[in-house]
This record gives sequence, C-alpha cells and structure tokens, in this order.
Amino acid sequence: MKKVLLSLFVAAILVLPSGAATWIAADRVSVVGAQIVKKNSLPSTIEFKVVNGEPDNSMSHTTNVIQVSATDLTYTGNDNEVAYVVAKELGGIIVDNIGKKRVRNYVKSAIASNLSTDNVISTAMNSDIVAKRENTRDAKEADVMGIDLMINAGYNPLAGIVTLTKMPGSTWEITMGIPANSERANYLYDYLTYNYPSKIKAGYNCQEYRTYLAYIEPTVNARNANKKKLAKFNKTQAKIKAKRAKQLAKYKATNGLSSWNVSYELLKSLTEAEKK
Repeated sequence: MKKVLLSLFVAAILVLPSGAATWIAADRVSVVGAQIVKKNSLPSTIEFKVVNGEPDNSMSHTTNVIQVSATDLTYTGNDNEVAYVVAKELGGIIVDNIGKKRVRNYVKSAIASNLSTDNVISTAMNSDIVAKRENTRDAKEADVMGIDLMINAGYNPLAGIVTLTKMPGSTWEITMGIPANSERANYLYDYLTYNYPSKIKAGYNCQEYRTYLAYIEPTVNARNANKKKLAKFNKTQAKIKAKRAKQLAKYKATNGLSSWNVSYELLKSLTEAEKK
C-alpha cells in the first residue's frame, strides 16, 4: 500500500510542473478583465470576448461586451501583457474613440458628397493621411487610459510598451531600425515618466524592454538637459493627465453614455431634415 501511495505521489510531482507551465493568453482575458473592471470601480456587467480580426466595440455600450483581438494576444507572454491588450480596448471605449470616428466619417462623407469628381479624389488622398494621424492619436489616448486602468488593477504598465514593440511596425521603423510602434510606445513612456516615475524605476525584466530603453534613453536625457524642452514636456503631460482624469470621471458619471454618439444622431437628423 505504501509503495502504491509513493508511486502516486511521485507521479503527481512529475505531472504538476507540466500543468503549471501551461499558460494561454486567451484563457486569461476574462480573469484579467474582471480584475481591471473591479479595481477601477467600473460596471460589473462588463464582459470580455476574444475575437478573430479587428474588434468591433461599436455596440459595447448596449451589450456590455468588449471584444479583444486574438491577434494582439499572440504578442503577449504573461498576465501583465494581456492586461495591456484588454485595457487598451476598454480605454478606447472610455475615451469614446468609436463615437469620435463615427462623427468624423459622417462629416467627411457629407463634405465629399458636395465636391466635384476631381476634388473628391484629391480630398480622399488627403483624408487617408489625416485618417492615419487621427487613428494614431486615438490609439495613444486609448493606450494612456489603459495604462491607468492597468496600474489601478496591480499590473505592470511597462508591459504595454513591451507588447506594442512586439507587434508589427511600419516599413519606416524597420528601415530606421527603431522599435515597432515607437510613436505610441514613446507616448506611454513619457506619460509614465511624468505620472508614475516609480514604475519606470521598477522596470520590466525582459530583453524587449531593455532594447526599448537603449533606444529611448538618449532622447530622454537630451530633453532633461534642456530646460525649455523639459518645461514644455511637463506642461504637456499635465494637460494629458487632467484630460484623462476628466474622461474617466465622465464615463463613470454617465455610465458610458457617448456624447459623440449624441452628436452623430443630431447631425444625422439635421441632414435628413434638410433633404425633406
């Protein structure tokens, strides 16, 4: 009997390490998401769903379901990095990127409908450039909001920078030999430097982060050595901090009601009234 028990105990020891080492990003989304929601006092009805392709969260305000990209999750390696992927989607909803895009697209369509063929082509070309800038700006706002949500939930915010730099970058970044998605990563690093210096000091133990630091530190050191640049940096970061706090407070106060969607419906109704 003792031999049997000993054999079972040994077998259990041999099996446990293999089971404990199993970590699947998609399986962690609901757990990590629930932690972020709870620690930030957000509606407990929010749920998270992993989807293939681009997440569509245009109806999240009514369904309370937030989609998370399965592709983005492939660039994560632990719960901190999963937290960034989840938090940036939630952050995008809080800053109302969907509502803003809807209004912008409606206005652009209205303008294009009143232009000649040549002007439409010219406007479309310029619109592509503008759209890329707008998308990057929206992504940076979502990133920053997500970082705050991560910190409140106890996750390492530097995981956001690491995950971004593991994702595919632009051809220009590859040619220049700089980290992928460097503009967004730098935006996060600046925000953390100003608002959470202790997080920067604590660091993030992985090669990707060390590589990013080697790239960004000369820029940071040059800025810190220049009083005018440093003053401008501090002023900019103070504005970002205030705006982010206002956006989160508004989301909680209105229970996620989108003022941009209200504007969209108003524009649409005015346009339809003119056609009658």
